[in-house]
Amino acid sequence: MSKASRRDAPASEAHLADSHDLIRVHGARENNLKDVSVELPKRRLTVFTGVSGSGKSSLVFDTIAAESQRLINETYSAFVQGFMPTLARPEVDVLEGLTTAITVDQQRMGADPRSTVGTATDANAMLRILFSRLGDPHLGPPGAFAFNVPSVRASGAITVERGAKKAVKATFSRTGGMCPRCEGRGTVTDLDLTQLYDDSLALSEGALSVPGYKAGGWSYRLYSESGFYDPDKPIKKFTRRELHDFLHHEPVRMKIAGINQTYEGLIPRIQKSMLAKDREGMQPHIREFVDRAVTFTTCPDCEGTRLSEGARSSKIAGINIADACAMQISDLAAWVRGLDEPSVAPLLTALRLTLESFVDIGLGYLALDRPAGTLSGGEAQRVKMIRHLGSSLTDTTYVFDEPTVGLHPHDIRRMNELLLDLRDKGNTVLVVEHKPETIAIADHVVDLGPGAGAAGGTVCFEGTVEQLRASGTTTGRHLDDRVALKDSVREPTGTLKIRGANANNLRDVDVDLPLGVLTVVTGVAGSGKSSLVHGSIPAEDGVVSVDQSPIRGSRRSNPATYTGLLEPIRKAFAKANGVKPALFSANSEGACPTCNGAGVVFTDLGMMAGVSSTCEECEGKRYQASVLEYRLGGRDISEVLAMPVTEATEFFGSGEAATPAAHRILERLTDVGLGYLSLGQPLTTLSGGERQRLKLATHLGDKGGVYVLDEPTTGLHLADVAQLLALLDRLVDAGKSVIVIEHHQAVMAHADWIIDLGPGAGHDGGTIVFEGTPAELVADRSTLTGEHLAEYVGG
Repeated sequence: MSKASRRDAPASEAHLADSHDLIRVHGARENNLKDVSVELPKRRLTVFTGVSGSGKSSLVFDTIAAESQRLINETYSAFVQGFMPTLARPEVDVLEGLTTAITVDQQRMGADPRSTVGTATDANAMLRILFSRLGDPHLGPPGAFAFNVPSVRASGAITVERGAKKAVKATFSRTGGMCPRCEGRGTVTDLDLTQLYDDSLALSEGALSVPGYKAGGWSYRLYSESGFYDPDKPIKKFTRRELHDFLHHEPVRMKIAGINQTYEGLIPRIQKSMLAKDREGMQPHIREFVDRAVTFTTCPDCEGTRLSEGARSSKIAGINIADACAMQISDLAAWVRGLDEPSVAPLLTALRLTLESFVDIGLGYLALDRPAGTLSGGEAQRVKMIRHLGSSLTDTTYVFDEPTVGLHPHDIRRMNELLLDLRDKGNTVLVVEHKPETIAIADHVVDLGPGAGAAGGTVCFEGTVEQLRASGTTTGRHLDDRVALKDSVREPTGTLKIRGANANNLRDVDVDLPLGVLTVVTGVAGSGKSSLVHGSIPAEDGVVSVDQSPIRGSRRSNPATYTGLLEPIRKAFAKANGVKPALFSANSEGACPTCNGAGVVFTDLGMMAGVSSTCEECEGKRYQASVLEYRLGGRDISEVLAMPVTEATEFFGSGEAATPAAHRILERLTDVGLGYLSLGQPLTTLSGGERQRLKLATHLGDKGGVYVLDEPTTGLHLADVAQLLALLDRLVDAGKSVIVIEHHQAVMAHADWIIDLGPGAGHDGGTIVFEGTPAELVADRSTLTGEHLAEYVGG
């Protein structure tokens, strides 16, 4: 079958691989999977569908991809494995026909503040080589253009013995491109000393107020027992020398309480331990402290480019490497195409192909110097794809987690082309997806369900897309759903005026956001939607913003702890049994002493891979046996936390266990479509869409008048979109103003008012290209959004 014909229609089941060309999964039981058995054709595109929580990720990521990675890791020596994460064998009877799996997920990138879009791909490395070869003045090695390599020159001599010949001496030098002032971060920091300590107090009186420097702790004792100053003297009475030693002393080894430690001034210690981390990677209390105590400003020496003066002095056709990295990638690709230098022709070709891949994947609006930590989950996933699009590997299994997240319908078509390209190179492509546009291009579909959580975990259907439509499964029935345009729309009760908005790529935008209605802000990825909404609507009382930033919390965090639900549950147990509420916290007095309330015990096997096993003492219940003797409504605390939200809503709604405070929170979780989650399910196991809806649930009881939501359909099954629309309607009907950034045509069609940004992305966007009702947008058809919405509603 030709490539063109395969693009026109997915391969029929008759043309799929024979029994020797399959990935065979028998008896999969990870998470909620119930002895699932499937046979997946290799070198084809298989899409996994089903409602949220049906078991898609458990099958694709936690079983197939996880076992592939585990088997690869086992090929390394025991020494190397000692530095790798521990991977347990998935709960499955048979896994045959596996190939090397490459997982391209939505985990955000860059805990390192020096990580950028360019360093996360090969683009920066190729640019550095290009400038080292063609830059004028010539600086030498590629490292001279690297902001991650210190700008240190070293010279000396080495002696090389060559057999019986006389020793040879050689000189060497090394230089990097890092700005020495900001150390390659692009920003410098100023610390508010009043947030670090109270100078009216002595160290012995608890003067330090930095998180982790609690009086009596090791960090605190390092300063109070250093001997450089009197710990009983108020800091404001320190001499100039004492204050210098306290704040700026260079690192020096000393013994504190008989233990060797390194002492250094408080300011460099905080800079290394806290400020060297990406803000998004910080623990919440550390982030709160940093926001309060630290001011980040653009480095005055490098002007934020991260590069040394030498690196910025070398140019190609009037452009230095900082200029190149600051360009919009679509413009940089055009600049590279204009370079004609035969001596580096292969390098130019490779760089051009990489940059054009960014454009093809809908990321041409980014710049290579964009910090990786600022990318959304969808953008991060597409940046990771760049690494693989030009790969020479074949017969590899690529695993994608909703690759259409954050994509406009126009961009989804390009994403589909890239998935098909990977397949046509001879790879197996496995995609977890809800969007019908991507389901439609599948060669093979596996539909899981029929419900979520305990009600899911089985294969409801396997076959072609056409067979899925006729299958009668939840996905099959809703595959061709279309939300009709409203006959009439709500009238606004007022407006929120935005004037001269120019954040990022916005071009002095003036717009009136209507209040008291459902407003949807649309446009292609990178057109300026988030900049307009999040950057222009003041974060003040009355505005509730639920964006896509990840939930911070430990592996012990779960829906009950995150929403505050555990507090009324603990109090209800305590009141019913006449004991302290702290007994019913697995992080406090009630914790199992063997596993400290984690439910699992980790066994370190030295150079061999460690093993994580269920705690034998509490059998994974996390609590002491004595705590489990206390009951509420006939259930112990571990049984309550194992309940799904729907069951718990009924449990706490009436009878002996009736707890109004808990019932209210549970109803909100049901409202956002999370009725299948168990109360004690670790947050680390939730998908991005589930985490976002969990955040929304915590805000439903807020008194805010304006709700700002960022792609609330993320991770939602087609059948659940109607429930979300009903929730948005209830908010508006209750007097709220709802502003939604969204690409899903169902939400657009249901809107009262649409604001469309564009016409393109990056500097090709940033303007309002349409304002009006969905019906007017469909009739107008003057924008990409209008064209796709018209096609969606059949207009």
